[in-house]
Amino acid sequence: MQRMLAIAVSALSLGSSAAAPAIAQTWPTQQLIKIIVPAAPGGPNDVAARLSAQFLQPRLGQTVIVEHRPGAGGAIAMREVAKAKPDGYTLLAGGGSQLSVIPALSSSAGYDPTRDFAAVAKFMESFQIMVVNPASPWRSVADLVRDAKANPGKLNFAHSGIASLPQLAGELFNLRTGAGLTGVPYRSGGESVTAVLGQSVQVAFENVTLLLPLIREGKLRALAVTTRSRSPLAPDLPTMIEAGVPDYEVTTFFGVVAPAGTPAAIVGTLNSTINEELRTPDVTETLGKIGAVPQPSAPADFAATIAAHFAKWRDFGQVANIKID
Repeated sequence: MQRMLAIAVSALSLGSSAAAPAIAQTWPTQQLIKIIVPAAPGGPNDVAARLSAQFLQPRLGQTVIVEHRPGAGGAIAMREVAKAKPDGYTLLAGGGSQLSVIPALSSSAGYDPTRDFAAVAKFMESFQIMVVNPASPWRSVADLVRDAKANPGKLNFAHSGIASLPQLAGELFNLRTGAGLTGVPYRSGGESVTAVLGQSVQVAFENVTLLLPLIREGKLRALAVTTRSRSPLAPDLPTMIEAGVPDYEVTTFFGVVAPAGTPAAIVGTLNSTINEELRTPDVTETLGKIGAVPQPSAPADFAATIAAHFAKWRDFGQVANIKID
């Protein structure tokens, strides 16, 4: 597995060197750089794309536009960008769903995130919180697991559809604890949370942005965060591991990639420009408002993140028999 990940990281982080010098020396000259978003306007992918455009346009002296290409969970745009000319003029702002979950769980995605893209810059990470209704008797993860095991088949968790991160979070929780919570699908994260508020279901694993206001208002009780270490956005909440769930981590990421073969010099210029802006207090504050933490890193580090998430959800999908097709 480690050797396979190393090969995947190498493919993601290194472009083709054959034509790299000539292209890199003249880039950018076309006056237009496109950042494709594999989703409708709004949401974290859109934030990453628009902030990237805002960073790059003045620094590169080129027009940078954002184009939205929703469809098939983002797979249509991913396939299109994978086939684009690797010249630095077509980029994609994608998240963990498009760059790990969909290709890991679908045999018809039509792209391989570790082979078809060059990692440019990891923009941010986000996570989920496990919540229950404050009227429930559970004040810790251990309380809930104990009750679930004592009452098999009685407790449910809400999620927003097959292979959504909330579903994967719940099923991984079941695998690690043996709690046997039953997943109940809803059309959106908002509907899932409403179900917990109304006590139609007992548990939800949802995005920090959606949950933090309700937790602060006392409308939901938070039991744990899904990060491996405590988050600065919710420092008082224990991690799942601290709460007694072994080897539990469910996070997602957002960043910019380019078609495989994009010259390393171009990738490096894009990476350094984006990272410089990500380190500013204003950007940290902006991302914090949507429940994300900026994660400036080298292209190779972002490539490693993509490869690791892809492998994790591919392996978990096989164990838990979760498929999109």
